[in-house]
Amino acid sequence: MKQRSSLSSPLLRKPRLSPSLFIILAFILFVTVLYGEDFTCILSQLGSNYPNLDRPISRTQKNKKLPFAIGKTDNGCDIFSGKWVWDESNRPLYQESECPYIQPQLTCQEHGRPDRDYQFWRWQPNGCSLPSFNASLMLETLRGKRMMFVGDSLNRGQYVSMICLLHSIIPEESKSMKTRGSLTVFTAKDYNATIEFYWAPFLVESNSDDAVIHRVSDRIVRKGSINKHGRHWKGVDIMVFNTYLWWMTGLEFRILQNGSFDDEVKDIVEVSTEEAYRMGMRSMLRWVKKNMNPKKTRVFFTSMSPSHQKSIDWGGDSNGNCYNQTSMIQDPTYWGSDCRKSIMQVISQVFSKSKVPITFLNITQLSSYRKDAHTSIYKKQWNPLTPEQLANPASYADCVHWCLPGLQDTWNELLFAKLFYP
Repeated sequence: MKQRSSLSSPLLRKPRLSPSLFIILAFILFVTVLYGEDFTCILSQLGSNYPNLDRPISRTQKNKKLPFAIGKTDNGCDIFSGKWVWDESNRPLYQESECPYIQPQLTCQEHGRPDRDYQFWRWQPNGCSLPSFNASLMLETLRGKRMMFVGDSLNRGQYVSMICLLHSIIPEESKSMKTRGSLTVFTAKDYNATIEFYWAPFLVESNSDDAVIHRVSDRIVRKGSINKHGRHWKGVDIMVFNTYLWWMTGLEFRILQNGSFDDEVKDIVEVSTEEAYRMGMRSMLRWVKKNMNPKKTRVFFTSMSPSHQKSIDWGGDSNGNCYNQTSMIQDPTYWGSDCRKSIMQVISQVFSKSKVPITFLNITQLSSYRKDAHTSIYKKQWNPLTPEQLANPASYADCVHWCLPGLQDTWNELLFAKLFYP
């Protein structure tokens, strides 16, 4: 807390504690007790290998029950800190062939991946355990409600994972999935429930908003434009946001200050990527504050999903990437060059100053170990491969997206834990 400069007095007075100063000190002590864990986490980030944002983002009182909660996580248990353990008995949580909703970009077995080891790892937090994912509980909770994932294709992967975890207990005639523009809706008719995905890779309006044709090299976002997408999110009961990868085009990012993308002359400024991202985060928080009732709804934000484009990061070949990687990274302190800590710091700064209750799903570190879990070359290729690409598979390996079933099922186990046992 920044101290205010004291006013000087021409008279010498005996030092004493004024009533107003006493009140201020008492208030500081009260807030410190109330949000002690928040302050501890924020300060501890300064010396850690990566920011721990699990608690600072949620500004709710310790004993206040959150919507949908049926219990709580053990004191001192950080479910995002732990290790991967082999578990053939309980993994995978479903079979690829049994979930028809997985896009062909994520069906690695169908597209020839020879191994399945990536499917058998379970995340084990230190000193505690994750609650088992309960599809019946999840669907009963969603009865008469809407759950929505908003963001890019990585959030769509988590969305599809959630549907795969739930759909098997829903009769075939009682479920459907439809896509219209940016919105995909899975309906569980017997529950009067929907699980939805909305394509908005920056959350705010951008020139990459087309759900199909969005490969734009010169990416631009429009300032103060989140309502263009946000009008489709109103009425959602459980919201899961993500945005990161699409911002990573360099050290600077372009923002449309005024007007629209259709204007012949555009008022565009360039700022640092961190400042552009900060603008996006603040826009999201303002929208949540205005449109989500914290007494009835829950909002989650998923941290950056790591890619594994450079095997030199983990001591491998300088020309390699995730291609042909079938084992995970063992170094518990590993942090890849693709994950900007400066972006994590922006999230920490923006969210920790806000009173908007958002639960942070800190999947970055635990996912960073999983260089084995990407789709790599085992996915539908939308364009014919060239002879040069066929001769060098690493050149077209997808080291961004993840096979299903696989890692993103763990993200949903963590979401499940934070929803019901915050």
